[in-house]
Amino acid sequence: MFKSKTKEKEPAYYTTDTNMPALNYKVYYFNMVERVGYFILAFIVGAAVAYLFYGGMGKNQFGEATRLTYMLNVTICTVVGCIAGVMFLPVRTAQIIDKRRRILKMQFRELLDSLETSVGSGKTVVDAFREAYEDLQVLFTKDSYIVKELEIINEGLVNNLRIEDMLQDFGIRSGVEDISSFSNVFDTVYRKGGNIKDVIKSTHQIITEKMEVEQQIETIVTSSKTEQKIMMAMPIALIGIIKMMSPEFSANFATVTGILATTAAVVIFVIAYYIGKIILNIKI
Repeated sequence: MFKSKTKEKEPAYYTTDTNMPALNYKVYYFNMVERVGYFILAFIVGAAVAYLFYGGMGKNQFGEATRLTYMLNVTICTVVGCIAGVMFLPVRTAQIIDKRRRILKMQFRELLDSLETSVGSGKTVVDAFREAYEDLQVLFTKDSYIVKELEIINEGLVNNLRIEDMLQDFGIRSGVEDISSFSNVFDTVYRKGGNIKDVIKSTHQIITEKMEVEQQIETIVTSSKTEQKIMMAMPIALIGIIKMMSPEFSANFATVTGILATTAAVVIFVIAYYIGKIILNIKI
């Protein structure tokens, strides 16, 4: 159905048999502007936090900054900033992919709703997909994910490609379990002349119920996620307040004991963040 444009890594787009670009929802690659922008953003945040926790080391016995102090500040902030920038890029990529899949899943539910209505009124599957293309352009935009997929499917139908094969390709590219399952069941039922109407109806019902449950769970855990973000920001804010309000006390952070305690606190801070993220990331 489609050919990969590159062998080194999974491509962002495939080329269909009708020479149309087909989006691969399982991957996302930053362009240069995005990569540099996100890296700089993470670098600034990482460097600022590093300076807040570790800035001011290497002072002399009178508490005055020395050349070593400036060298350590620059070195530590640069290293931590670079680490933050490198680590943030894959995190941001995963966020974009997840958001894109959630949007696609929501739009796919509307597609099933349109197909169910059309097939239920006696239209053929082919006509139902053509009508869905017109309907969803009104509901969404011509550049939306599902409209682009319907454009690929309808173009394939014009060129006598099998609809079940195109849906299979869509399911593979989507990386969404519900879409992949629907394409597999559709393929089996359509080939054997089964009841497509029931397949569409049951899949639409399952996806709708799952999305409703996900929305309910999201509503329940929203307050917990907000509390988690506040708790994650509090140690940083507390250190900042101490260093601004009490410079004498903040000098303790530059001692060996202070550095070790700060490092241990940062490690616990990071571990707690990821544990909280795992707990609140409930999948259906």
